[in-house]
Amino acid sequence: MCSLLAVKIMANTKPSNLPTSIDETLALLNGADYVADRALATVLYLSLKMNRPLFLEGEAGVGKTEIAKVLASELDRPLIRLQCYEGLDVSSAVYEWNYAAQMVEIRMREASGETNRDAMEDSVFSERFLIRRPLLQALEQVNGRAPVLLIDELDRTDEAFEAFLLEVLSDYQVTIPELGTIKAKEPPIVIITTNRTREIHDALKRRCLYHWVDYPDAERELEIVRLKVPGADANLSREVVDYVQRLRTLELFKNPGIAETLDWATALMELDKIALDPQAISDTLGVLLKYQDDIAQIQGSEGAEVLRAVKAEASANLAAAGAGVSI
Repeated sequence: MCSLLAVKIMANTKPSNLPTSIDETLALLNGADYVADRALATVLYLSLKMNRPLFLEGEAGVGKTEIAKVLASELDRPLIRLQCYEGLDVSSAVYEWNYAAQMVEIRMREASGETNRDAMEDSVFSERFLIRRPLLQALEQVNGRAPVLLIDELDRTDEAFEAFLLEVLSDYQVTIPELGTIKAKEPPIVIITTNRTREIHDALKRRCLYHWVDYPDAERELEIVRLKVPGADANLSREVVDYVQRLRTLELFKNPGIAETLDWATALMELDKIALDPQAISDTLGVLLKYQDDIAQIQGSEGAEVLRAVKAEASANLAAAGAGVSI
């Protein structure tokens, strides 16, 4: 029989570099140019404090994945990303054996006259032939620090994979039949994202803290654009945000997210635009919208009406600023 790998005991001590308050968590996010509200900072702080996975749900492009990247960068920890997809299984997500190397080992032992089957089995099913995939990698420290584990777009997988995750998220451990149970010395920081293309089972959600990441309001989105696209004209940035905010009130197949707002502002800046105009919008709608039906809708009278409203708002702001009125 294979000798069992010694089970690693989870340490009770917590890393010292984690934020110690909601304000520190907010400052951590803002320090990486991630403009967050206090509700997000609060649930993130609690997730870190309680060693619980954070389940982030929301439309695509609202900044869910970026939160894990910011944590890894600001806390100086490795980021391990499991990108989910239909058909994802244990061999791709957790571990698999290096079968080719195992076969070579068996042939070499046979050629040397090895006859002890138990010894041969112990040899080929050892850690030397184990290929670690993201979930197993996340249970191991790197330079004395637990990593940040990003399980991205979990809704793309099936319920069978969700069920497997329960052991990982409950006890931060993985059971490998040939080796035994591998348990994290220190739990990783776990961020799970979903675009809500299907519902995730309650059993998994119960193991997490939950937060809905919504589209930002106009003020916060403008701040994001100013931080991420600093070269854009101030007037253009405001009109871009106003235009996108109004688009999200229409019945589009897919509303533009923050990522699309930033891409659009960047594209218009590269075209040396300082304000929106019908031609610029028509030429660059493919940066902002990703479905032809939505593009056709905005290229028509509905899009023209949105632009008129944006320009009217800009004129009102300009007049108010000239009169010394704060908007």
